[in-house]
Amino acid sequence: MIPKGLKRAFDLVVAAVMLVASAPVLLVAMLAIRVSSPGPALFSQTRVGQGGAPFLCHKMRTMHRGTPSLPTHEAPVRSVTAVGRTLRRTKIDELPQLWNVLKGEMSLVGPRPCLPTQTELVEYRRALGVLSALPGITGLAQIRGIDMSDPKLCAETDAEYLRTASFGLDLRILLGTIYRG
Repeated sequence: MIPKGLKRAFDLVVAAVMLVASAPVLLVAMLAIRVSSPGPALFSQTRVGQGGAPFLCHKMRTMHRGTPSLPTHEAPVRSVTAVGRTLRRTKIDELPQLWNVLKGEMSLVGPRPCLPTQTELVEYRRALGVLSALPGITGLAQIRGIDMSDPKLCAETDAEYLRTASFGLDLRILLGTIYRG
């Protein structure tokens, strides 16, 4: 298990450095979003956080404005913009969540936050104690290619992460997220 203070210190340092280092990429991506489709470049969406408390998760907009708030696996493929496809493939759309990490609402590594409407996943996570953790920008389920379309498997994988969490595992998950594919 990772001492809470060490994980938080690591999150703060890495998130701050990444936010500064990625600022030019964020600015170019925001400009590309604005030029390619109407609407704001950033959006905030209510997600389920630690203890089941809702919080606003920040992301780059990858879908056309007016797309219903649905889990990614349920959204129509045509709702993703051309720029959005690139941002998703490169994970650049997740960079605004570094603000969530700095605010203490998220961690770099943990269970991905779901929408409040994903009640089956929320209940599996509650039963397995997963909601006790801060949600993460990436997690064990993501590097294993498990998405939220299988709520039981996703929650079980999240619980496995919490049982086996270590600083080394977090580093492997971060590297696996960056170099996946």
